[in-house]
Amino acid sequence: AKHWREASKTHMQTDAAPAGDNTYDEDGEKLGAFLQDYTEEDEVGNPLRKYMKVLEQVANRESRRVDIELDDVAEHMGEEMAEKVRRNTLRYKEIIACAIDNVLPAPTAAAADRDVFDVLMEERTRAAAAAASDAVGGVDPNNKVPAELTRRYQVFVLPRVKDKSVPLRQVKAKHIGSLLTLKGIVTRVTEVKPQMKVATYTCEQDGTEVYQLVHGTTFMPQTNWNGMTLHLQTRGSKFEKFQEVKIQEEPDQVPQGHVPRAMTVHLYGDMTRQCAAGDTLTISGVFLPVPSSGFRQLKAGLITNTFLEAMSVEKHKKSSVDFTPTAEMQEELDELAEEPEVYSKLAQSIAPEIFGHDDVKKALLLLMVGGATRKMSDGMRIRGDVNICLMGDPGVAKSQLLKYIANTAPRAVYTTGKGSSGVGLTAAVVRDTVTGDLVLEGGALVLADMGICCIDEF
Repeated sequence: AKHWREASKTHMQTDAAPAGDNTYDEDGEKLGAFLQDYTEEDEVGNPLRKYMKVLEQVANRESRRVDIELDDVAEHMGEEMAEKVRRNTLRYKEIIACAIDNVLPAPTAAAADRDVFDVLMEERTRAAAAAASDAVGGVDPNNKVPAELTRRYQVFVLPRVKDKSVPLRQVKAKHIGSLLTLKGIVTRVTEVKPQMKVATYTCEQDGTEVYQLVHGTTFMPQTNWNGMTLHLQTRGSKFEKFQEVKIQEEPDQVPQGHVPRAMTVHLYGDMTRQCAAGDTLTISGVFLPVPSSGFRQLKAGLITNTFLEAMSVEKHKKSSVDFTPTAEMQEELDELAEEPEVYSKLAQSIAPEIFGHDDVKKALLLLMVGGATRKMSDGMRIRGDVNICLMGDPGVAKSQLLKYIANTAPRAVYTTGKGSSGVGLTAAVVRDTVTGDLVLEGGALVLADMGICCIDEF
């Protein structure tokens, strides 16, 4: 046990060594200059300091998010620096945060209301000044207020425009630690819960505050400091909104006869509560391993799970209610509405490679458009949705029509009745990997809510 402790101490010192590396220090200075000097033209054509404008909003508490675009880094600092940030994103994310601390401008507008954080920071600054004047051998590093506790912003690194999304099946070990883009369907969304980032303790004898940085989902609380008992102060600690999302491959990416792959995504801060089950997302983030802990580690051994720490989330295939046509498209729609045979023309445009079936295509067109939902005076609601059952001999293109509808509709899910039990169509009870609670995972009907569910071989 003694040798193991010595080895673990050496390992911890080795991991902490790059903090003073000259290469990282030089990159930090270059990134600080990039934040101050990078300019782009505004709508009028005048030069505008893009990132200093964002930092002014952060200083004035108008924004809590700083997005660093790799295209801007490549344009200002070269392709080599952009590739460094892409391949070692989490490390450079912290370096960029330290550079922002150095170049953050003073607020130009007074804060609307003082919150608890302001009161705590004033008291901590006063206590730190008093401790520095009384200290003989220097201030204890555990007493210093960490930079993570004072930041009112989050740093996110956005991928380059030319970077294409990687299919879930092609995410390999070479992508660990690097920034990549994935696309998939959301199958499960957990509740938003606070996750501790900085733990604050108070000494019961002299009231001194001690801080502990929390990396990961678990940590060991401190109870003793220089022979004095510590108590965890929840009010003085820093928490961050956390949500876990599970995405799955799109149906067209799954090879025939294979089970769809899935991946866990961790969302933080303002990115939470942006998606629901059934949404199609393009997520950019850092692909990371997460080792098991506790009793799970005894069973798992050296095997670790993987997850994606999200940097940006983009939603696709919005519902027809959110659809806004462009000016050119609106002109075409107006011209089409004046034609007398618009009903037949739209019906023939459904799966044009299939000849005939005019009545079936007209019925499917009415299914996609939907009827008018009526709400009676007594509160009763009469739905205007249409349900269709296609029956026929083999080889009359029933499945082809279903797949065309699934690809055309703004929100649709295609599934087969052979591979789905009753629970698979509605919902399944699974255990949450983070909290261990039992949660509901939506089936095909849940994912197609406010859309179209195409069930083949039902």
